[in-house]
Amino acid sequence: MSADELVDVVDTQDRVVGQATRREVRARQLRHRSVYILLFNGDGQLFVHQRTTTKDIYPGYYDIAFGGVVGAGEDADGAARRELQEEAGVTNVRLRRVLEFQFDDDSNHVNGVVYSATYDGPLELQASEVAGGQWMDLADVVELSQRQPICPDGIEALRLYLDRLDEARRSG
Repeated sequence: MSADELVDVVDTQDRVVGQATRREVRARQLRHRSVYILLFNGDGQLFVHQRTTTKDIYPGYYDIAFGGVVGAGEDADGAARRELQEEAGVTNVRLRRVLEFQFDDDSNHVNGVVYSATYDGPLELQASEVAGGQWMDLADVVELSQRQPICPDGIEALRLYLDRLDEARRSG
């Protein structure tokens, strides 16, 4: 998504209250929708990548999720498929919609939707957004988050995802 593409501006109840360009959303720190795709392989490892230093938010940080801003009028499911194809070259994979959450920090205000997918094929990383990456065991992801800058919204998405898995195991 380019800086001039339109984004729906939303409130905390996820109602559309206006539209702005992605550049305006970042400059004015407007609440918007984003998608997060946790991509696992068949061994349960998570793909972790490093963002390029040209990204408009969290440049150079590690990220545990593919994804990004939902375009104006776009639904989350479509945005998740688009982002996974653009950033990782992955198509024809079953996306499981796991949860919705809100994230707020000094520069980012998001109504997010978290997806998970399992994929064992080759990845075609988008060079303009992804500097590189690797499959990692979850324990190693936690360790990485203790020593490297990692996207805080992605870590929150992963934490909530793991909490949801723990709840399901305890009740089922």
